[in-house]
Amino acid sequence: MTNDTLRPILKSQFHASLAMLKDAIEKCPDDVWFDDRVTNRYWQIAYHVLYYAHLYLHPDEKSVREWAGHQSQVQYPSGLTNPRLEVDKSLPRFATPYSKAQVLEFWDICDGLVDGAIDSFDLDSPECGFWWYKMGKLEHQFINIRHIQHHAAQLADRLRVSQDVGVPWVGMRH
Repeated sequence: MTNDTLRPILKSQFHASLAMLKDAIEKCPDDVWFDDRVTNRYWQIAYHVLYYAHLYLHPDEKSVREWAGHQSQVQYPSGLTNPRLEVDKSLPRFATPYSKAQVLEFWDICDGLVDGAIDSFDLDSPECGFWWYKMGKLEHQFINIRHIQHHAAQLADRLRVSQDVGVPWVGMRH
């Protein structure tokens, strides 16, 4: 398969995964969004997945500019690790929970990066641009999509269990 054939497929799957995440964010009621009785708060998982989608939609770590609303350490919910360094995984005491509107603003930025990023990547590169991943750029983008889908499913399951609200499957970009 050539890169010209692969790029539209990658874009479609990125957008489909992000669409499912957006649906899970939009459908979440405030009491679930801000529930601090759970180890990994809903809003924090949503931010975490977008933080890494945004990061990995850049050619390398040096080219990334943080989202203006970024709060240091919030991208590492309890039990989730930072591949770059060891950090205190508890929510920083100075952190303010993100609202759905803030997370959806960041979602728009991430979704808007997809097409240009995929078009610009050297998908044949044996290096992904992030030292903590020892793989090529193409495989790394599959991991990025899988990460989005993993957490979108996690949030969808939390909605189903707590609210009996479903998040429908999106198979491809519409």
